Amino acid sequence: MEDAYAKSVAEVLEAFGVDRTKGLTDSQVEQHARLYGKNVLPQEESTPFWKLVLKQFDDLLVKILIAAAVISFLLARMNGETGLSAFLEPSVIFMILAANAAVGVITETNAEKALEELRAYQADIATVLRNGCFSILPATELVPGDIVEVGVGCKVPADMRMVEMFSHQLRVDQAILTGESCSVAKELESTSAMNAVYQDKTNILFSGTVVVAGRARAVVIGVGSNTAMGSIRDAMLRTEDEATPLKKKLDEFGTFLAKVIAGICILVWVVNIGHFRDPSHGGFVRGAIHYFKVAVALAVAAIPEGLPAVVTTCLALGTKRMARLNTIVRSLPSVETLGCTTVICSDKTGTLTTNMMSVSKVCVVRSVHQRPMTDEYSISGTTFAPEGFIYDAGGLQLEFPPQSPCLLHLAMCSALCNESTLQFNPDKKCYEKIGESTEVALRVLVEKVGLPGFDSMPSALNMLTKHERASYCNRYWENQFRKISILEFSRDRKRMSVLCSRKQQEIMFSKGAPESIMARCTHILCNDDGSSVPLTMDIRNELEARFQSFAGKDTLRCLALALKRMPPGQQSISYADEANLTFIGLVGMLDPPREEVRDAIHSCMSAGIRVIVVTGDNKSTAESLCRQIGAFEHLDDFAGYSYTASEFEGLPPLERTNALQRMVLFSRVEPSHKKMLVEALQTHNEVVAMTGDGVNDAPALKKADIGIAMGSGTAVAKAVAEGRAIYNNTKQFIRYMISSNIGEVVCIFVAAVLGMPDTLIPVQLLWVNLVTDGLPATAIGFNKPDVNIMTVKPRKVNEAVVSGWLFFRYLVIGAYVGLATIAGFVWWFVYSENGPGLPYSELVNFDSCSARQTSYPCSIFEDRHPSTVSMTVLVVVEMFNALNNLSENQSLLVIHPWSNLWLVGSIILTMLLHVAVLYIEPLAALFSVSPLSWAEWKIVLYLSFPVILIDEVLKLFSRSPRGRRFPLRLWRRDILPKESRDN
Repeated sequence: MEDAYAKSVAEVLEAFGVDRTKGLTDSQVEQHARLYGKNVLPQEESTPFWKLVLKQFDDLLVKILIAAAVISFLLARMNGETGLSAFLEPSVIFMILAANAAVGVITETNAEKALEELRAYQADIATVLRNGCFSILPATELVPGDIVEVGVGCKVPADMRMVEMFSHQLRVDQAILTGESCSVAKELESTSAMNAVYQDKTNILFSGTVVVAGRARAVVIGVGSNTAMGSIRDAMLRTEDEATPLKKKLDEFGTFLAKVIAGICILVWVVNIGHFRDPSHGGFVRGAIHYFKVAVALAVAAIPEGLPAVVTTCLALGTKRMARLNTIVRSLPSVETLGCTTVICSDKTGTLTTNMMSVSKVCVVRSVHQRPMTDEYSISGTTFAPEGFIYDAGGLQLEFPPQSPCLLHLAMCSALCNESTLQFNPDKKCYEKIGESTEVALRVLVEKVGLPGFDSMPSALNMLTKHERASYCNRYWENQFRKISILEFSRDRKRMSVLCSRKQQEIMFSKGAPESIMARCTHILCNDDGSSVPLTMDIRNELEARFQSFAGKDTLRCLALALKRMPPGQQSISYADEANLTFIGLVGMLDPPREEVRDAIHSCMSAGIRVIVVTGDNKSTAESLCRQIGAFEHLDDFAGYSYTASEFEGLPPLERTNALQRMVLFSRVEPSHKKMLVEALQTHNEVVAMTGDGVNDAPALKKADIGIAMGSGTAVAKAVAEGRAIYNNTKQFIRYMISSNIGEVVCIFVAAVLGMPDTLIPVQLLWVNLVTDGLPATAIGFNKPDVNIMTVKPRKVNEAVVSGWLFFRYLVIGAYVGLATIAGFVWWFVYSENGPGLPYSELVNFDSCSARQTSYPCSIFEDRHPSTVSMTVLVVVEMFNALNNLSENQSLLVIHPWSNLWLVGSIILTMLLHVAVLYIEPLAALFSVSPLSWAEWKIVLYLSFPVILIDEVLKLFSRSPRGRRFPLRLWRRDILPKESRDN
């Protein structure tokens, strides 16, 4: 029933055919169950495991690699190979792909758990009236029309329309749904609000919210998916995950790379058609198969098999670092999106604020004989933890607060005129409330004031366990006084009173809205000597000024506390007794902003990121917070910067566009509005990050380019810096892996074109790609962020991961890697003392050796030494190239190798693994290599080290904008994929 809030109680009851005194009959329950369904959020059908697995292989590069593995196996069998040699290369390829797929499946499985978390907010049981009798039933058995009774501490089991109240008020904490910082009062009257949001539906109890004060009955109007919580779930399901900017760019680059690889492979095969008939191949067909194998080896060399695993590992490491900032990112690829975020939509309650109401200021009357007549105290501590101190107006800490008569009586009144509970949760290791937030804030104040008469009290309290400490002082006062009678808070009186007895003396304590309490006060308690004196107009005016300052300038929620001595033996109190009160003091409380919020806001602004505060609170409260945290800095007029959801929806299209470009605050919202705001910003090409920690944030978190669930919104600036660093490091290890693979392609391509023997066999290439590429590339993810990372503007979302100039650098470095690898191969045949000393012409005509008269055996071309030298040159040159990638543009003279010890360690480990392959016989045979002599190691180093010098020159050009202008114009149009050019 969607419009129950606008109907009277009688109309709603009639619609469901239910008697409020008897509830539904069994036959009605069965009928309604068939009609409306069960009170459960239906389980979303999860993606089958086999589909998740297949999804991981839906990538062009992966498909090419699988085809290469299958072809390699078929060619090996055609050549008569059996056993391990035929299966080795395909097995290694499939193991790499399986490892990448496993990581992807685990990531996606975790993401699907988000919907299930909504179930935790559903109630387990409910007190239901059926057939004229109350019974406790599982909440899942509720049907629309059921009459349910709720009280303090109850979790609302379904969406319900209030029908009857058994207390002066009913207050509900619905922050998980609306983000409101305070509990809200519910009422019986219908509302006629136009375009009513959840906050306007004051007669509706929403599923999953918690009753914090009062007792009432309500009729169920919505169950399961037809509840506010169900609408959030549906919004999450309707929101499709979009690929992140990095994922899109990697996919673009992968497609481009695949086309280039395919073209080069075909070119190598076509170029060598003239060699198909060479005698060494034993026929045209065998020659064609041989060069097809070379093309397959080229594909294996060109495809960075370890790239998906390295990207995932780097993002996982970044996510782990973010978790230490109390920041949980909904998916791994989203981490890097923070680097190009232009707008952050931040939830207020619990994200920018602590969502823990706390007393921050107290005002009492010092004396009527001197001015100023009032004393003001400030209280530290912004959570429910009973930890904090009281400071006087001069900023000095009070050593023994209970020695101040007014603070002492404030503590008494706060402890006794209170229906809430403060307790320590050992599982969550934090203090929690049961009841109204403002009342819990008063209980915490009592603990901070302490107890009178004990000089050792502050240190003695610290010796208690956290469970005992939670309410030690409150329990002391509750034991000192016996509660006799209570007048509950009511909306018309705006106050609460309790009659207490101690040592045959009866005292009534009252608390409530300042205007309500002060109007009934005739005396005030003086803080200097504890005397009670008449309340004069001067004192009243000064207290009124303090109240206006608290409520206006400081935007505190204020309560006034008072007491009254009652006749001995009085056993009850009435509304008439709430007169001739003695004023104790005024307390101001707030849901305080987290301490680091202001710095975080400034950090985001300096990084070129706009912050929009999104909250369910009313406009004035939210504007006050924005002023405190610096979001409205340098603004005198908030018009055009602050909008409620209804104001924004009422704007004409052009004005709405202007509002989106300037908006700083979006208030009085419900979950659908948050999602709407994210979508509107995205249509204006903004990259949106949504931060929040409540269920009400879930649809927007999912829709945003990046959704961050955080315990503290102050971590968002650090998260942005982390995201930018991750993106920079991702670019670095992509650069490292691609330039290395280009080197391998150049090596195989040039050797094939020149007519040389195979410099590297496929299994050697796989070893280099898997181990010597993978370990340093992963370690590059630990590069330290640049010092100016949060002073540059966000990168454009369409910025290519590989720009034209960067690709030119890939080619230069890759060309040198490939040529150095070939040079090592040629050196062994032509110049090595241990080699055959062949003329270069003999080497490039090796395939006609058996048809010619030669001074050397043709078997020399099957020696394992030359490919071992080539493979070692390739490994070592890539280790030097890894050092080049400590920074994209900074010299190694500025950023030293030891700035990333993980990289140094990975290089050492890689070299140890390579040495093991060379010198341990079973491994050497497996990879067709042999041990190297010292002379061969020296030539390896001579050929490898120049890669550092070449990149230092390229970095010098990169640091000079003029220096890189020419290569950009030369290469951009020809080298980049079409998608990148269009962007």
